[in-house]
Amino acid sequence: MNDEIITAEGNSEEIYSSIRSFVITAQNRVYAAVNSAMVIAYWEIGEQICKACGENDRAEYGKSLLKYLSDRLTAEFGKGFDESNLRRMRQFYSAYPIRGTLCHELSWSHYRVLMKIEDKTIRDFYTEECAKSAWSVRQLERQINTMYYQRLLASQDKAAVSAEIQTSTPKPEYVKAIKDPYIMEFLQIQPDTHVYESDIEQALINHLQQFLLELGRGFSFVSRQKRFTLDGQDFFIDLVFYNYILKCFVLFDLKTDKLTHQDLGQMQMYVNYYTRELMNEGDNPPIGIVLCAEKNDAVVKYTLPEGNNQIFASKYFTYLPTEDELKRELRMDEFRMTD
Repeated sequence: MNDEIITAEGNSEEIYSSIRSFVITAQNRVYAAVNSAMVIAYWEIGEQICKACGENDRAEYGKSLLKYLSDRLTAEFGKGFDESNLRRMRQFYSAYPIRGTLCHELSWSHYRVLMKIEDKTIRDFYTEECAKSAWSVRQLERQINTMYYQRLLASQDKAAVSAEIQTSTPKPEYVKAIKDPYIMEFLQIQPDTHVYESDIEQALINHLQQFLLELGRGFSFVSRQKRFTLDGQDFFIDLVFYNYILKCFVLFDLKTDKLTHQDLGQMQMYVNYYTRELMNEGDNPPIGIVLCAEKNDAVVKYTLPEGNNQIFASKYFTYLPTEDELKRELRMDEFRMTD
């Protein structure tokens, strides 16, 4: 009898969990539908205001119209229609004048952040990436503040990418998936604090979701301290990921000191081992990234062969650098690419 009661309770719990998931799914769909409808409504309001006020909504007619609309809409629908919000809706329409370019995955809060980006090319990039990667508003703000677009652009080998366009079967654009520098402020390690490589590795595992956000689209975690043995000697790869967009393994080695040619040679061995022993059918060749506290560009240039597209070295920050520091790093990247 007791067994029957326990079984019944277990079945009830399973049924409840199943029903609960249906309710949550339905709620999420309703929220997404309402959110999408409100974004469209705000765009249409912005269009009406923009067409009525012309280029300047702060001219006499524009100010009086906004006040009139704000008073009437607030009286009928409540908060959310003050003059500052109506101006944001107008700005929304100006930033995204083609309704078909709006992403239903993004909320009004997302668009309020995106509208602050003046450069259309950069704004469009973040809009697309935000929708594809399902960034939260906070994640979007973080990517903008750490100059994700500029770092990604600076990491691309423009000459190689341009040359590949001329081929019928371009190689995977590995360089487009690798940033330099990487910003890992979520580790909460203060500048000039001495830490061991194992400490950083553990901190990255503890903040894996944030690290995946920093890596970019397509990354999934595979292993830490991946061991393999050659002639009785054990070797350990700090972190292994797989990128389903590039269709390849991505190996990371962490270095808290200045980069050396031995570090690059070690990563070359790791990549060679994965290439010959662990690639799956349909995989592209793996790539290796040495994350270092300080990078020596001359060492990278003369250690790696010309045309290398598998081994990379990137600097990392364990704190959020100032805008000037980031810009200085990006200028150095551009200089390296033209060197």
